[in-house]
Amino acid sequence: MHMTVEQALSVYPLTEARLVAGAAGKNRIVKSVNIMDAPDITDWIKEGEMIFTTAYLFRDRPDEAAELLRQLDRRGSAGLGIKLGRFWDAFPEEMIATADDLGFPLIELPYPFTFSDQMNALFREELRRSTIELQTVLDKQVRLMRFALQSGHIRQLFESVMEVIGCPIAVIGSRGQVVFNGTNRADSELVELWPWKPVARRVRTAAGQAFRVPLMKQSQCTGFALFFYPGPMLSPIEENLYLQAAELIGFHKDFKIEDFVEWTVRRDVGLLVKRHLKHGLSLEKLMENLDRWEIDLLGRPYRCVLTDIPGPAIASMRAERLQQLKREMQHHAGLEPYDGVHVVLEEGLLSVFRDNPENGDGRLETALADCLAGWPTSQGKPRACCSTRKQHAAELRAAFEECLEAQRTADTWEIAAPVVCYETIDLAVLFEQVDANRMRAFCSRMLGGLKSKDAEYTAEMLRTLETYLECDGQLGETAKRLYIHRNTAAYRIEKLSEMLDVDFKKTDDLLRLKLAFLFRRRLGLGDRRTAGTGAQR
Repeated sequence: MHMTVEQALSVYPLTEARLVAGAAGKNRIVKSVNIMDAPDITDWIKEGEMIFTTAYLFRDRPDEAAELLRQLDRRGSAGLGIKLGRFWDAFPEEMIATADDLGFPLIELPYPFTFSDQMNALFREELRRSTIELQTVLDKQVRLMRFALQSGHIRQLFESVMEVIGCPIAVIGSRGQVVFNGTNRADSELVELWPWKPVARRVRTAAGQAFRVPLMKQSQCTGFALFFYPGPMLSPIEENLYLQAAELIGFHKDFKIEDFVEWTVRRDVGLLVKRHLKHGLSLEKLMENLDRWEIDLLGRPYRCVLTDIPGPAIASMRAERLQQLKREMQHHAGLEPYDGVHVVLEEGLLSVFRDNPENGDGRLETALADCLAGWPTSQGKPRACCSTRKQHAAELRAAFEECLEAQRTADTWEIAAPVVCYETIDLAVLFEQVDANRMRAFCSRMLGGLKSKDAEYTAEMLRTLETYLECDGQLGETAKRLYIHRNTAAYRIEKLSEMLDVDFKKTDDLLRLKLAFLFRRRLGLGDRRTAGTGAQR
């Protein structure tokens, strides 16, 4: 039996009873009912037991009744019901006062009904309630199993479980971060006294009473589910339902929730990076939070990337497109190895990627170009501006400034490449003030050897030379980017050396040629397909 004293008094014929004193204890749980017929019954009382009596045992000693209440209260009894009319006509005043002080329910039982009438009524009501509860739980289990066979976003899982269970739930990650909060309480109230032991138990927190269940994966606790049940008690049937719901969450967690937890952490990290760059959050505070969340983002080589999309000036529409771009980058397979953290700023979408040298130069740029290539042309082609590789957390602001400088220079020089790297345009910054006529004269002097050739041949050779320079003189990489054989690339470079009268082994000649192509882009003469990075559209 599991009902409160108040609920028991709502069952006929106990509806004819009267709560004389101890109303503060009306939410005590009645687990069983017993009849007092022995002087030492208090030695045998169990927790949650309600006692019925005619007061026969202490009919001539009313002064001992108050002490009896104290003993019953210490034993955890749910209440005392006395049938007046046979041995007592009224309750002693001291007994009533003691019951009120203890919050111990003191009940006047209805005289016309036997104890068995009242006890049987309670047992029938408990059977009825248990049957309804069992049927309700079975129905919820069926709904949970139906949902378990479906796929969907992890948040949909939480919301659906909460709807089926019928009470607010919260899901806490293994690091104490709130993954889902279906209550109306603040996140901080949900995780008080963290960390917790990985055992299922009822708890009482600032957010209310809850049944807390650890989410286990191969004997490792990977989080907790909190079920905030509404009533004053939780039956074993309901506990079992919550355990099954937690198992469902844990099962889906193996496939989804860890990614979701990681996403929420990275979202918070992104916001902290924004506060550091834009709102004065100290580097020490930023690193303190990264350490607490065990995110080694700035402890290894990294690069910043600022991506913007030309489009409407309406702030809400632009922000929506940047959020869409953020989702594209988060789920792009080519960018996954770089563990990016993304945050939307006024200047565009800022991403911080790990960029270990062993990954190979140019791979991040290639992955970015592949990601941006799928963007709908109707919405404007996005452009990513990359910083140089940084080694220390203190260089984060400098990396962001390089992205801004690359973005500004790309706009000024009208570089249309999808990915622009700061190291490829830093020379452009130095020569921004050079007169256009002097640029044309320099280009004519360096590349004049191709003037006598037809336009198609000249364009092909210039594209080969520009790609060769961007690949730092590596013939294999040049051939790969141009989709030609390595021997073909070698032949073209040899012919260019003759026609332009340059020695590709000399640093000065290479630098002059790089400047020539830089000036061509500034003058609008260059082939923009490979400007900035050499990555093709």
